[in-house]
Amino acid sequence: MDYVSALVPPVVMAGFFIALVVTIVKSQGGANKAKEDAAVDAVIARAEAAKQARPGK
Repeated sequence: MDYVSALVPPVVMAGFFIALVVTIVKSQGGANKAKEDAAVDAVIARAEAAKQARPGK
């Protein structure tokens, strides 16, 4: 029975990892994708504008 107790933790962790990956993949896209993309684009544009506004750099 030692082999069973040695195999249970990796199998459980693998199951949780697979569930995490499936959740991440399912949450990509969908109705909020355009809103999320717009928010990221706004942050990037703001960072680039701040970078260009600094004198001497």
